[in-house]
Amino acid sequence: MTAAVSGADVRLRRATLADAPAIREVMAASARELSRGFYSEAQIPGVVAHIAVLDLMLIEDGTYFVVEDVGAGVAPDDGRGAHELVACGGWSFRDKLFTGGGAAAGGASRLVPGQDPARVRAMFVHPRAARRGLGRAILGAAEQDARAAGFTVAELMATAPGEPLYQVSGYQVVERVAVPLPDGQTVIACARMRKALR
Repeated sequence: MTAAVSGADVRLRRATLADAPAIREVMAASARELSRGFYSEAQIPGVVAHIAVLDLMLIEDGTYFVVEDVGAGVAPDDGRGAHELVACGGWSFRDKLFTGGGAAAGGASRLVPGQDPARVRAMFVHPRAARRGLGRAILGAAEQDARAAGFTVAELMATAPGEPLYQVSGYQVVERVAVPLPDGQTVIACARMRKALR
């Protein structure tokens, strides 16, 4: 699927395992730069190391998306037909709200559509591409996919920088959570949020 978002030509597609290195770069840049003003300088390294972590199971399950910038002069073709990845995110039918360094919030058991909420997961936009509607585009694709799989509610754990996007997209805070990171020193404020998928 190719779409124009805020004047830039982008292509939203399902992620492949070959995208993993570029996804990790987007996650780290997003967490490092877009966390400023929401988390302290002391907290940000922990967010980068333990929150901006790719869960390969999302790609293997076919529920993770990337956005490629295909605009002229912005993201040149690398000779293999690939363009610069500028955003990523998706959803899961597994009982895990976030990766958190690989050891947090549930396991890999399958959720029951119509009974359990689908999980929106690992949404990141590169700082150079922020405020262009890319997060909303990925969120919309994830919600559409989850609906098609029979889920009627979506749930997520929002970091502070992501919460405004989810609020304007119809998500409501269910619970404010202080999430301790695996470094044993850092705690970050997050919000568990839900939305009915209509």
